[in-house]
Amino acid sequence: MVVFPDIPRSLLPADGRFGCGPSKVRQAQVEALSPLLMGTSHRAEPVRRVIASLTLGLRSLLSVPQDYEIVVGNGGASAFWDIACACLIHSRAALGSWGAFGAKFASEVARAPHLHAPLIDEAAFGSLTTVTPRSPEERVDAYAYPHNETSTGVISPVYRVDAPGALTLVDATSIAGAAAIDIRRVDAYYFSLQKTFGADGGLWVAVLSPEAIDRARGLESCPGGRWIPQFLSLTTAIENSRKDQTLNTPALATIVMAEQQVSWLNSQGGAPAVSARCARASSLIYQWADDHMAAHPFVTDPRWRSPVTATIEIDADVSASALAHHLRGSGIVDIGAYRGVGANQLRIGTWPSVDYADVEALLECIDYCLERVI
Repeated sequence: MVVFPDIPRSLLPADGRFGCGPSKVRQAQVEALSPLLMGTSHRAEPVRRVIASLTLGLRSLLSVPQDYEIVVGNGGASAFWDIACACLIHSRAALGSWGAFGAKFASEVARAPHLHAPLIDEAAFGSLTTVTPRSPEERVDAYAYPHNETSTGVISPVYRVDAPGALTLVDATSIAGAAAIDIRRVDAYYFSLQKTFGADGGLWVAVLSPEAIDRARGLESCPGGRWIPQFLSLTTAIENSRKDQTLNTPALATIVMAEQQVSWLNSQGGAPAVSARCARASSLIYQWADDHMAAHPFVTDPRWRSPVTATIEIDADVSASALAHHLRGSGIVDIGAYRGVGANQLRIGTWPSVDYADVEALLECIDYCLERVI
């Protein structure tokens, strides 16, 4: 059995949180949790002001067009999958699946009793494919894919599928705010707040086009149409968001921390600057792995390598899970692989809150361990 050495304190990062979700929370976010807000009504003016500030900040950060709406709802991004099945897919969807989260959404769509079986464009873990337009006979009215596949560390370009009348839905849970994109290429760009935004879970956010809003309104108002529980009603979430509130009591700490983070991200230069910050940190990891005799990037094509979730394969002679466990004992946490992905993998988050110097220190610690056991 390999025995890893104790790591000198002088090598350790100042902050050892490198998880891919939940992600590092900055101290300023914690300090924003004012007792004047916590434990108060979300329908009262003080909390509604925070929600309004959050959505206004997101509009700036994501360069959201004026005719698109930002909607905040109860539940995480997985709840939005169910909402999409109920309120955005009319008959059939075509989906991209190249990791665990793309596959989970495809599974939800496949299990929806009111929808036709989805058409799925698949690629192996660590690879990428494009969601392609289908023939009119296949009656596809929604196309969906993940922008950043959190499980594998594969990033996709953001594009609209060329299919007149169909919606394009993009799962941006682990990349929203850390990549500059053209929102007009999609109809629903949805995410939760425990990745780039360094907050807790419990909420979803969706940037919706007028066409997506019209689709939801049409499906929900159709006489004799499908039953949609109020919790999954997208129009209900839209109506509440227009009043700067949510259907049910939200995770208020999540809202406060996300609002503080969005303000900070905008102050750092917005999405272009944040994207460059994340890419610089992740590139350091990929270069380290390319150069190391006992490691290599899991995603072989550099074009597909995520700037925020770096997946690295370790030589089979060393257990990556044992290495991650050993590092945890020194305060370096949450760098294990996503279950079922890779043969012997580390997965490292390089979110905007993660300092470049800490990534450098992390790699020095890994080197220190590997050099003494290989």
